[in-house]
Amino acid sequence: MSRPKIGLALGSGGARGFSHLGVIKILEENKIPIDYIAGSSMGALVGAFYGAGQSIDQMYQLALTFKRKYFMDIMVPKMGLIQGERIKSYIKMFTYNKKLEDFKIPVSVVTTDIYSGEKIIFQKGDAASAVRASISIPGIFVPEKVDDRLLVDGGVIDRIPVSVVKDMGADLVIAVDCSKFEENTDVHSIYDIIMQSIDIMQNEITNYRMVDADIVMRPEVYSYSSRNYTQIGEIIQKGEEEAKKHIQSINKAIKDWKDLHENK
Repeated sequence: MSRPKIGLALGSGGARGFSHLGVIKILEENKIPIDYIAGSSMGALVGAFYGAGQSIDQMYQLALTFKRKYFMDIMVPKMGLIQGERIKSYIKMFTYNKKLEDFKIPVSVVTTDIYSGEKIIFQKGDAASAVRASISIPGIFVPEKVDDRLLVDGGVIDRIPVSVVKDMGADLVIAVDCSKFEENTDVHSIYDIIMQSIDIMQNEITNYRMVDADIVMRPEVYSYSSRNYTQIGEIIQKGEEEAKKHIQSINKAIKDWKDLHENK
């Protein structure tokens, strides 16, 4: 009997997006296949690494040794504080310098065209360039120029790209939302102010994007700042804990889909 194609919509959330790793690990352990991935910002980074062929164990090791200095090629501000070439080189390395169309799992990378305000989705072409664009927080990273477009963080326009992964062909969509805003007084720098402002803005529109998801996971990472890269292990664990709560529901959704389609 055929099974449904399962899509994973991985949302933005800065450091909280490391919880995506925990979700993927638990899905793997429970033999729940992932056929498609769509990601915005940190979700694009995690999705691209996994889709390119990094094992979840390798990704855990990368995450737990992550330091902010890896992407901090700071420059005199013009269009952003961080040039972004350093992080782009890391992305290129950990996606094996692949094009998106050559990934083991199809991945869509969501970006925002700062000129037109359009959502630009990459499913082909240079993976490093697409992901570098998707993580380009406005005002922090210099935007990524691709052809005649100037691209920034995909989370600006579509924080949890449920509709994108559905359009890829997913029959069942698992959305991972690590974006919920909570009051945070730990704001001391321009980086903090920009990130906090984006969190507030996007919190208001996220729920409207979730209606087509079959399963919605919300790891309990809301007490962690989206810019806190010192507690990554705890954040990953929160993703594991949340995914475990939904395994029964996912298996039921798969069974219901099979029952519905077995005579078609």
